[in-house]
Amino acid sequence: MAENLEQLNQVLTDFAAKVNGDQPVQAIKAGEPLKVGVDLGTSSIVLTVLTANNRPVYGAFEYANAVRDGIVVNYMESVQILKRLKEKAESVLGVELTQACGAIPPGTGESSQRIVANVIEAAGFECCDVVDEPTAAGKFLRVQNGTVVDIGGGTTGISVFAEGKLVKVIDEPTGGTHMTLVLAGYHHLPYEKAELLKRDAAKETEVFPIIRPVVEKMAMITKNEIQDQLITPVYVVGGTTNFTQFETVFTKTLGVEVLKPACPQFVTPLGIGMYEI
Repeated sequence: MAENLEQLNQVLTDFAAKVNGDQPVQAIKAGEPLKVGVDLGTSSIVLTVLTANNRPVYGAFEYANAVRDGIVVNYMESVQILKRLKEKAESVLGVELTQACGAIPPGTGESSQRIVANVIEAAGFECCDVVDEPTAAGKFLRVQNGTVVDIGGGTTGISVFAEGKLVKVIDEPTGGTHMTLVLAGYHHLPYEKAELLKRDAAKETEVFPIIRPVVEKMAMITKNEIQDQLITPVYVVGGTTNFTQFETVFTKTLGVEVLKPACPQFVTPLGIGMYEI
């Protein structure tokens, strides 16, 4: 398992280094079929492009305020951002991207699924599928037995796998947005300024003690929801988990080692792309 994660960490690190660049992560052959993943997140929209054998070739994102608690609340902004990301990807890769897969937090319902599909199609893609986010993360991580906790801006999604099959999937309305609200209240800052403070890696030692109770709450939610079906290893992914002490808090609460991949914000977007047919 450690060897597998080490290999995937290298993929993630290489991918992150090229995100929003003007060069593909890897060269592609003329006519080579490509797969596209679209992650409409609370704080950003991410587009990933992979080869047919799931090798990442391109990635880009834009910060956004178009989604709240896993639900698209600004349809046109989402479409416009995704159109820009699509056009940039096509310009860099020199090919037209025609199909894409999207994702939603588990349990958010068919209406959320339809909205995500509509955004993808309004941006010029054919939507092939809409999957749940932590399960997509598990696909990228090649989880056969284990638990994936995907923490985004608005929600905490949990997927439990046994012998390669999904046996439980849960979603709870707690995420990075709640960290920002706590930070804003503590420092008496506007939400937007608190969000920028939270993202500033140089301020982590100042920020994390303030938001630690929110992380502990996420860990307790996970423990309570899967205590009868806890399957190890446990992975935490998503941009909210970027803090260096994040997995340490989860490990202490769950009582088992919790692993965090490199560049955890890109695990789910890459996994989404792997579902595209």
